[in-house]
Amino acid sequence: MPTTERVVIHVVADSTGDTGARVGRAVQAQYPDLDVVVVRHPRLHSQEGLDDVVEQLRADPDPAVVFCTVVDEVLHGQVIDRCAELEIPCADLLTPALDAVTARTAAEPARLVQPVGLAADYFERIHAMEFAIANDDGHATPEGLAEAQIVLVGASRTGKTPLSMYLGYLGYRTANIPLVAGVPPPPELFRIDPWKVVGLTIDPERLVTIRRRRVDLMGAGRQDAGRLGGYADLARIVDELDDITQVQRRLGCPVLDTTTLALEEAAGRIIDLVTARRRARTVLSEHVDGRSDPLPPGAETEAREP
Repeated sequence: MPTTERVVIHVVADSTGDTGARVGRAVQAQYPDLDVVVVRHPRLHSQEGLDDVVEQLRADPDPAVVFCTVVDEVLHGQVIDRCAELEIPCADLLTPALDAVTARTAAEPARLVQPVGLAADYFERIHAMEFAIANDDGHATPEGLAEAQIVLVGASRTGKTPLSMYLGYLGYRTANIPLVAGVPPPPELFRIDPWKVVGLTIDPERLVTIRRRRVDLMGAGRQDAGRLGGYADLARIVDELDDITQVQRRLGCPVLDTTTLALEEAAGRIIDLVTARRRARTVLSEHVDGRSDPLPPGAETEAREP
């Protein structure tokens, strides 16, 4: 039977608590019938600080669990012991991960307290998001297309911009180019590495709905669709998508249908497509140059075909 019971996840950390909070939010998503609250206790560096946390745990009338990400061995042990005394379940989030790496490498963890996320990948993600903004909706320069790790091409309102921004958040420098029926695509598209280009398409009726909503937001009624060049007219949209499909075939790019895909799923598929095509292209190039073993079965086909 569904319950509305409240449970509080107390994240006890000697840094910011971001790691435990992220795990807490992931756990929260798995219990839709529970009222899950995440409370952080960051920057725990002393016995006095731990005593304060314990007092809060004692005073909290709601059921509680503790997520521990403390790396200092002494304080870590005290957190585990105090939770046992209070009979509060405690998830030790870091020790199993550290033990796994030590078992494989025999290296011991540094046990240093430092924020997680301000590494090179953090700054790369910031750069990738700025790149996506600068190279959005056809504004990419030839230099930008060359620098891009992913280039999305498709009709207006097929999801190019939100996907570019999300892929930027994940750390992929992404440009997007709108394809317009009857208008030649930028010649630079045919000069960049083909493995980085992914086409987008969408069901015509779904595209009509999206575009008509945009027309309404722009202050133009549906009766004005003709003045907008058939932007929200189904018959013209079908013809437009057919023309754009021909361009995508000329580019030799795979085409992803975004009609029923969530943003995260679409981004994941794009990353998989680009990664596989880049790997196949690399294997083929090394084979042609005589720098590698013979191609595995099917690799040449994968490299040549979208």
